[in-house]
Amino acid sequence: QSGPPPPRREIGSPPTEPRWATVLRWTLGVLMLWAAVSKLANLTGFLGAIYAYHLPLPRGFWKLIAVILPWVELLCGLSLVSRVWTDSALAMTGGLMAVFILATGQAWARGLKISCGCFNLKIFGFTDEQGGLVQFLESPAFAFFRNLALLVIALQLLRLSLAELKRASDKPLAQ
Repeated sequence: QSGPPPPRREIGSPPTEPRWATVLRWTLGVLMLWAAVSKLANLTGFLGAIYAYHLPLPRGFWKLIAVILPWVELLCGLSLVSRVWTDSALAMTGGLMAVFILATGQAWARGLKISCGCFNLKIFGFTDEQGGLVQFLESPAFAFFRNLALLVIALQLLRLSLAELKRASDKPLAQ
């Protein structure tokens, strides 16, 4: 045998997770927080980035998305970092990544030369003087693959958490 079975958690208690899962959950949470703060710091710029995708929906809809999306990202990020409603945050983050994959994928396929509108790279000292690197990191192609990787991470963490929850629910009731 490979050792003792992992401890079971009670339903409603925070899951135990391997260290690699904690690192991935934190990474995902911090990225969601960074994306949210970047957008909230410049809602007008974010709305402009949304309009640049030239998607066939009314401008009023995109204005609503520009206001709501950063707050959803903020809640997901806070939840992932604090381990509160983690499963819900992982499911929501996965759903957001799927939508982002569709948006960036269609922009990439159409050859749009736009900023994805995801993150503020100036936080890390990137400036317009590093144009090629900044353009690459903000491009729809890079954003497509980054979002794909983040979707895989969110789904893997959700699968791990739900499997642990199932193990906990299979535990016999105390007598």
